[in-house]
Amino acid sequence: MSGKQLELLKEIVPKLSRVAVLGNVTSPGKPQALREINVAADGFGVQIQYLEVRGPKDIETAFREASKEHADAVLVLANTILYFNRRQVLDLAVKSRLPTIYGRPEYVDDGGLVYYGPSYTALYRRAAVYVDKILKGAKPADLPVEQPRKFELWINLKTAKQIGLTIPPSVLARADKVIR
Repeated sequence: MSGKQLELLKEIVPKLSRVAVLGNVTSPGKPQALREINVAADGFGVQIQYLEVRGPKDIETAFREASKEHADAVLVLANTILYFNRRQVLDLAVKSRLPTIYGRPEYVDDGGLVYYGPSYTALYRRAAVYVDKILKGAKPADLPVEQPRKFELWINLKTAKQIGLTIPPSVLARADKVIR
């Protein structure tokens, strides 16, 4: 998924050469996500600047470093610290005028630029199917692990306008939700 997020950033910012990635490498799944991002970045000729966020005070420092190192965009990995401080993240992304893609849809509802990831509605429906099977006697250990099947692209055009960015029509045409 991180590779697809990077691909979308490249489409939105055609001259993309440097992306700041915000996250916490100690969070589950993040080392794998960083490997995927690095592989995708090599393919797109993009440099990655990983900025560790372990606490709320690290958020402002991360955006300051991203600007100082001339990042063209930011990719925010799913992370509880970033999620629960998303107002600060959103404000700093706009203040820094950095196109930012997020790992949770709530960011876009709250003023973030782009979300690409699993459809949480579809995930909840699949979870209900599993609950039903378990309540009917199925053993949880016997049920297969599933990967998300449906992904969504959300774009906030208000935020794009605030940071002086025009979203290409080819990207807008693929969006599942556009906030105007």
